[in-house]
Order: sequence, then structure tokens, then C-alpha cells
Amino acid sequence: MKLVLKNKPKRCNRVARNVSQKLRNSGGSMFGNACQRGYFAHNKSPLQFYSDRLHLIRSKKGFICDMDGVVYRGNSLVNGVHSFMEWIKDTDKNLLFLTNTSSASQASLQQKLMKMGLEVPKDWFYTSSIATAQFLSIQKPNCTAYVIGESCLVNDLEESGIIITDSNPDYVVVGEKEYYSRNMINLAVNLVRQGAKLIGTNGDYYDPVEYGAIVPSCGAWVSVIEKATGINAYFVGKPNPIMVRGALKILNMHSHDVAFIGDRMETDILSGVEAALDTVLVLSGVSKMSDIDGEQSNKFGWMPMLVLNSVGDLAPDEYNQIRDPYCREY
Repeated sequence: MKLVLKNKPKRCNRVARNVSQKLRNSGGSMFGNACQRGYFAHNKSPLQFYSDRLHLIRSKKGFICDMDGVVYRGNSLVNGVHSFMEWIKDTDKNLLFLTNTSSASQASLQQKLMKMGLEVPKDWFYTSSIATAQFLSIQKPNCTAYVIGESCLVNDLEESGIIITDSNPDYVVVGEKEYYSRNMINLAVNLVRQGAKLIGTNGDYYDPVEYGAIVPSCGAWVSVIEKATGINAYFVGKPNPIMVRGALKILNMHSHDVAFIGDRMETDILSGVEAALDTVLVLSGVSKMSDIDGEQSNKFGWMPMLVLNSVGDLAPDEYNQIRDPYCREY
């Protein structure tokens, strides 16, 4: 599959500041107390430890990459994405964008990236909408469902043989939607009370957008139905490892050959860990260094293999000499 980089920035003398350079300048202090407290059991210097793990991740044959907070925030690319994508293209690595969004089709995600200067094949996108349709078609072929979500979720379900109805459905499926109405939620509540199983495309309570703001997401709206009915939803999207396993099937690759790149400890990194993938946390989205190396660092019982400022730091230094004037730094 051909990857085209549009609006490709010219090389310039100013080298992008990346994690490896910061480590060289700081003697490895970027790891801070995490190394000092022995979160990573090793007998090497922080710089050598970082270099070894970076080399291991770079040697992977494929990558599963989250989108929001990793590739873009809002309508702006995260700095370093062009470097990463050019490295992927030059080294013939496999890449699949995996996103918890259920409100965008593969075609619309393709167009979104194209407007920001990246042109990638449509089948490089795997959404929670597609994963939910696949899950239900396996669980109960030709089942029925009442759906709260955008047209792409309805289309994915129908293409998988699921019949959309509000009359005694087998499932109530809730995805992301620009406008939720009280009538929709009321109907969903009563259908669940009457016996329909409650399915959420993803459990994210909020999504990051530009300038550090957030917006409520699917999990926040599903929680209203859960509270009203006393029934817990089953979420197909991350951190459910079933979605990562679906991505591995699409790539036709084994878990030890693939790394997972994400910006959320509680979804991306957890789903990667539970699917036995090596994981990379980037600090360009939701989770911050303080989440794993601060006073509240004990709230997660799992850790990423590697922490980077952005996905661009995965590319070798010669690629990070490329800076995109259209990207926004976070």
C-alpha cells in the first residue's frame, strides 16, 4: 500500500528536540524517580536503558497506533508525525491506526488526515465501530439492535448482518454522537430494562481536543443508562484487548512483532499490555509523566515499555530534522 506525504516540510538546520537528545543533555534525568525507585528493574544507566528499549521498539515489524492525542489533537497534527510517517514508509513497516472513535468512518478518517497533509490508504483505519459490528456478528449472527450513534456505526452494523430496530432488540448499542437527545436515552433505558443487552463502542469518558480542552465521550453517556438501569455495559473498544487482537488479525502479524503506541495509560497502554504487545506511551495527549512518575504514580498497576514526548521520537534523528510548520506543539 502506498503512503503519500502531502505538504511535506523541507529539511532545516534546526534539529527537533527529541527524547534521546534530552537524555544526552540531562544524563537520563527524564526518567526521574521512576528509575531511582526501581520501576524498571535493570543494571544499566538510564541512558543505556532508554537506548536499548528504543532500539527494541524500532526493530518491530509493525505498529498499532492510536490517533487522538498521538497523531492529532482537534484539527492539528502533533509535531513529529511527518517524521514518523516517513520513517514507516522508508522502512516498509506495517501500520494500522486503531481508534476508539465510532463517529467517523474509514473514509472520513482518511479525509481528515488528508486535510492535515497525510495521505494514507483507507484500510489503514480500524475503529471501535467496526470492532463492535464484528463482535456482535460473532456473538449472535443476524441479531437486532437499537443504535444511538452516527450513520457510520449504523452502516458498519448493517454490513455485518445486524438488523436495526427499536422494537424488542437483542442489543442496545451506544456509540459517539454529536447530538444526544433525552428521548434517545429514555428509549435505550427502557429497552435495556426489557431485556436488551447494553453495548458501548468505547468506554472513554472524554476526548482531548485543541488547546488542552476535552469533550465528553461515549462512556460518559453510557453511564447514564447504566445508572438508570443498574446494568453494566460491555465495551468493545480499548482497553478491551479484543480490539487489539482484531487489529493483529488485520495486520496478519504476531503480537511479539508489533508495538502499540498510545497516549492514555488507562486505555491504550492497558489494552496493549493485556494483548501481550510492547507498548509506547507518548506524552502528546492525555496521560502525562506525572501519571507514572509522580505522587499518584501508584494508580496504575502496569507500565509502558517506553515513554516518549511524541510519536516523532520513534524515528531516528535524521528524520527528526524534518519539522512541519503546520503542526501544533503540545
